[in-house]
Amino acid sequence: MKKFKLTKYELGIEKALLRGEYVPAPASEAKLVAAAIAARRKDAVLNIRINSQDLNHLKQKAKTLGVPYQTFISEILHRYAT
Repeated sequence: MKKFKLTKYELGIEKALLRGEYVPAPASEAKLVAAAIAARRKDAVLNIRINSQDLNHLKQKAKTLGVPYQTFISEILHRYAT
């Protein structure tokens, strides 16, 4: 089994879970969450050419936020499109 090093925040969540502080979501709420996830499903491929310096800046910002850079770019496009 692969071992992961958890952050302090993640360790806090894990401890709260073990203490029973979290309860299952009602079925109606779980359906809403599932629908929201399905609505954001990525089903298209986009290939673009951009300036390498711009890409490096995007990668740095994504790294600062702790997310993959492609996910970060996808989120930027989503926010602009809506």
